[in-house]
Amino acid sequence: MKKIFTLILFFTLTAVIAQTKETTISGTVTSTEIPVSFASIFIKNTSIGTSADENGKYKLKIPAGIQTITVQSQGFRSQSKTITIIEGINQQLNFALVEDALGLEGIVVSATRNRISKKKAPVIVNVLSPKLFAATQSISIADGLNYQPGVRVETNCQNCGFTQVRLNGLEGQYTQILVNSRPVFSALNSVYGLEQIPVSIIDRVEVVRSGGSALFGSNAIAGTINVITKQPVNNTWEIGSNFSFINGETLDRNVNLNASIVSEDLMSGVTVYGIFRDRDAFDANDDGFTEITKLTNNSLGTKAFIKPNDNSRVGFDFTGIREYRRGGDRLDLAPQFTDITEELDHNTVFTGVDYEIFDDARENSATAYMSVQHTDRDSYYGGLGGRRTRADSLLANNALGRTTDLALVAGTKYTHNFKRDVITTGIEYQLNDTNDVIPGYNKLVDQEVNSIGLYAQYEWKPFDKFTALVGARMDHVNVDGLYKIQNIERLYNVSETVLNPRLTVLYNINDALQFRGGYARGFRAPQAFNEDLHISSVGGEQRFVILSDNLESEFSNAFTASFNYTKDFNKTQTNFLVEGFYTTLENPFTIVSTGASLSNGSILEETRNGSGAYVAGANFELSISPSSDFSFQAGATIQRSIYDEDQVFFEADGSTPGEQDIIIDEFVRTPNVYGFLNANWTASKAWQFDITGSYTGSMIAPRVISDSGFLDLVDTDAFLDMTTKLTYHFDPIENFHVELSGGVQNMFNSYQDDFDSGATRDSDYIYGPNRPRTFFIGLKFGDF
Repeated sequence: MKKIFTLILFFTLTAVIAQTKETTISGTVTSTEIPVSFASIFIKNTSIGTSADENGKYKLKIPAGIQTITVQSQGFRSQSKTITIIEGINQQLNFALVEDALGLEGIVVSATRNRISKKKAPVIVNVLSPKLFAATQSISIADGLNYQPGVRVETNCQNCGFTQVRLNGLEGQYTQILVNSRPVFSALNSVYGLEQIPVSIIDRVEVVRSGGSALFGSNAIAGTINVITKQPVNNTWEIGSNFSFINGETLDRNVNLNASIVSEDLMSGVTVYGIFRDRDAFDANDDGFTEITKLTNNSLGTKAFIKPNDNSRVGFDFTGIREYRRGGDRLDLAPQFTDITEELDHNTVFTGVDYEIFDDARENSATAYMSVQHTDRDSYYGGLGGRRTRADSLLANNALGRTTDLALVAGTKYTHNFKRDVITTGIEYQLNDTNDVIPGYNKLVDQEVNSIGLYAQYEWKPFDKFTALVGARMDHVNVDGLYKIQNIERLYNVSETVLNPRLTVLYNINDALQFRGGYARGFRAPQAFNEDLHISSVGGEQRFVILSDNLESEFSNAFTASFNYTKDFNKTQTNFLVEGFYTTLENPFTIVSTGASLSNGSILEETRNGSGAYVAGANFELSISPSSDFSFQAGATIQRSIYDEDQVFFEADGSTPGEQDIIIDEFVRTPNVYGFLNANWTASKAWQFDITGSYTGSMIAPRVISDSGFLDLVDTDAFLDMTTKLTYHFDPIENFHVELSGGVQNMFNSYQDDFDSGATRDSDYIYGPNRPRTFFIGLKFGDF
């Protein structure tokens, strides 16, 4: 008994002595003497770390020896300090961070499916921030995506405002759009969804060009756009309103609100956001038909988290969108009494839940998640077409349609961190069920796509200067689809298993210069994409797209190589990037105008396999920030999109004398040169000036001549769309901020001037900037 008591006493005294010798460092993280809330503080090359509180204060237990302490916070440059820790002697260590005006050291998730610094990511990730969206006076995500290399948003229909985003010259269906890292943005969402997501709910948008993002899905042939909604970080609220005057005459009104609450122990939080938008229709050429649609959007959402303990986190998000849009003529009448109307009423819900768990050392983490998108759409694509016959009136009365669309994603992901390397693996199930029917046209798309994907990725770092990312994704895809238009019916039942490998490397040539290179394989199974769920008009008739017989899967091989030079010259932060890309397409899906008319006079187009194609080019980006008060960024893309063999674009049916096939050797609606620039100057604490712009080079745009029905290929003009914005900030009372702003979008009125006119116009003949010169004013206030 005496021995046991002696042992207990010994171990107790040892514990007390050890506790008295426990060493901590503490301090405050600030920037320009203002506390940086919730910054991350950690010991380099270890899993030991902590977070600052809302006042920027931190305390960290630290082992004895020479240690390097690193601090990181979104929007600031990381900072490291090396100190000698003597056991039992506490020390104070403060950090004064400098703003990362160019966003070069931000944390991204789209490169590896894990949180990683942009600078350390083997894949190039560009980030669009709320600051950029504010500078460009963007209301929806469609307005702001142009301001990155290789990215271009285009409007494809005068009647309904259908938009799509092109990455590295490839059409919208080649891009995987994610919402909070989940692929729930379906083909139907891709038709109008870019205008349905307001920027007021967005924390950031991460863009990965080319196929280096293949782990997110096989459709990421051109790249990935990851829309990440706002998370609760601290207690704040904000209300904003914008009024725009399109061409100085047509109103576009917008009101948004955001509020967040976070618990004092940072273990739970919730943010809510809402938006109301009301845009009047705009007629550019005074023919009584719209070039910009009437639009009403009401959105409401929330994002919340709770941490049951320090090693787990549960997240939840919900966004509800109600959008109504209408274009054509005589918007005050019921659509069946007009010459042309495209009217869409969307009710869309995005929701998701995820659970993340870690071990104490943060070496192992696992995530389980499920996200769902559901859309109900009432549509009207039709009208009298400039005629007043009984047959036309009957057809116009039956042009109403109904669409339901469900997308579901569920999966698990496991990550293990070795001392240097990281392994990530997971399984993901995707479902997309679409039913699109217009009884009056006997049109039906009844499609269900099921996919199970297995992926694995190894991040190998044999030495400090080199990182290799080796991965693959195997997808088993089943497409069960019935496609009908009038008396034409196509039935698809495709089941296919495909393995898509991926390899990217990062080599730090020196502290300033980095090389990245990569290869990725991708594929798309035959199915209806965005163009198949949209109906345009020409010659007063509707134009439909249907899959051709025996359509085969499309495959791609994407190669990239880049040099990135980043260096600080005294206080001047600089970054220069040059990136080459080369993507080959096997059996590319190509829409061919058949020149044939259906029994009701409608025009038929088919999606067919082309002989092969490639897209090759280079992206350039230059960023300079001499101080936190000024930043400048410019970028350009030079490219070619070429078919391996001449491609039939318009197929004459022989019914019209003089009608001939139209043959093309390059992609249409794809400029060979395009680019952007952004400049921000904070003149004082009160005044800020922004100037932004996008350049669209000449391209080939197809146009159906309504008088003859012949197809013509037009070489379009180039456009320079410049926006200037002046912002005044003041604080009438403590913790209450007010911003007044105003400016001009497309200040040089660089806008298309040869729109088709009248009831028989080709509604797809639209290109260039999405609006003419537009004046705007804004008011924002809150605790932000």
